[in-house]
Amino acid sequence: MKALFAIAWKSAWNRRFTLALTVLSIALSTFLLLGVERIRTELRDNFSASVSGTDLIVGARTGSSQLLLYSVFRIGAATNNMQWQSVQALAAHPGVDWVVPLSLGDSHRGFAVLATSPDYFQHFRYGNRQPLRLREGKPFAELFDAVVGAEVADRLGYHVGQRITLAHGSGELNVAEHADKPFTVVGVLARTGTPVDRTVHIGLEAMEAIHLEWRGGAPLPGVHIPAEQVRKFDLKPKTVTAALVGLKNRAAVFAVQRWVSIYQPEALMAILPGVALDELWSVIGVGENALLLMSALVALVSLAGLVSVVMAGLNERRRELAVLRAVGASLRHVLALLALEGAIVTLLGVALGLIAAALGIALLSPWLQAQFGLTLSLSEPTLNEWALLAGLLVAGWLASLLPGVRAYRLSLADGLSPRI
Repeated sequence: MKALFAIAWKSAWNRRFTLALTVLSIALSTFLLLGVERIRTELRDNFSASVSGTDLIVGARTGSSQLLLYSVFRIGAATNNMQWQSVQALAAHPGVDWVVPLSLGDSHRGFAVLATSPDYFQHFRYGNRQPLRLREGKPFAELFDAVVGAEVADRLGYHVGQRITLAHGSGELNVAEHADKPFTVVGVLARTGTPVDRTVHIGLEAMEAIHLEWRGGAPLPGVHIPAEQVRKFDLKPKTVTAALVGLKNRAAVFAVQRWVSIYQPEALMAILPGVALDELWSVIGVGENALLLMSALVALVSLAGLVSVVMAGLNERRRELAVLRAVGASLRHVLALLALEGAIVTLLGVALGLIAAALGIALLSPWLQAQFGLTLSLSEPTLNEWALLAGLLVAGWLASLLPGVRAYRLSLADGLSPRI
């Protein structure tokens, strides 16, 4: 076996320039397969880890996926808000332990602004029920205090004591800024790998304060209330976007959900975050499968290239193979020789693709985190990734058997006789 491996290696080395293209194509397909699988896995994990320990999310009646997207992931916008009286009624329900109201709609240099209560820092959980931690500073306490996520602080260079202004509406174009009512950064949250990192947190009263001169999403002409005078007004919120709810007993989750669904003063809905997330993945699962299918097709083309290169080289190797048969090489030896060559080429391509995938994750992870909030961790391959690697190796080995069968069928006399 050792001698056969040496022959296979030297034969492949003699055709190294031709086989190098096949190695690169297999490396590319490996890189794509592993990259798509890692992004798919990490994306699912990131989404799943964005909120935990919350039993229900309550908001105006809409689609469950939509409510989950805008309340947790800051994607999209609410079609309607829920009244503050509804939040108070929900908090008074005997089965409810705590309620954290959320109010969205403003932004700061492309980052979402979330108005909430101080209970947010006590009850919000992510990942494996991990609490929020402050990297520096403290939670907001005064009216114009702000706590920024780690990504906001790192990308914009913010620190405790920084003065910032918020803008009306979402997006990076701060057309309508609340420049007359600046905020002071009093805290920076530790990185969580969730949308919290890309959020500016303020109090509910602060959200009301900066919109005192606004009606229907537009400023009132000729009306200006200085920041030092806003405390004279009633800053209790009138509406909020959604509310996170924790129950005293999880067994009551369906009873509270039913109570919300038949709530008379306004049309509300309550969703279970895990169930809504599963529904969301069922929708975007088609895209995942399409990406995997495209990567598999690239791998198939690469393996077809391997077969083509080996088949094309058979005419040049007819004399070599004929000599091997003349000295007693059997079908098993010929097949083993070409299968070993195919395995060597496939193994080199897979190894190169694995290294490229690791380097890609290490180099692109900061950019993906900054641009899309997607955290990719450089870790050992998962079971699915090992299965993909094994599938590529087996497919490469099987692909090399076809040229081996054809090589054995070449006539011994045709191989030894000169061709004119």
